[in-house]
Amino acid sequence: MKADRNKLELALARACMTPESLTAAAEMPRPTVNNAITGRSVRPATLGRIARALGVDVADIISKED
Repeated sequence: MKADRNKLELALARACMTPESLTAAAEMPRPTVNNAITGRSVRPATLGRIARALGVDVADIISKED
């Protein structure tokens, strides 16, 4: 499962968060968050935790290609 990079970066901007603050809010390792931000495949639970930390629905950040 992949996040849409543009949508994820937009959600970060709306939440006034940096990748570092997202890492802390999602309580995940930085490489895992970086994988999601760069559009690499991650587990569904990872995208769920990131979406929750950003205060958005996971459907708002997921890539439509998956």
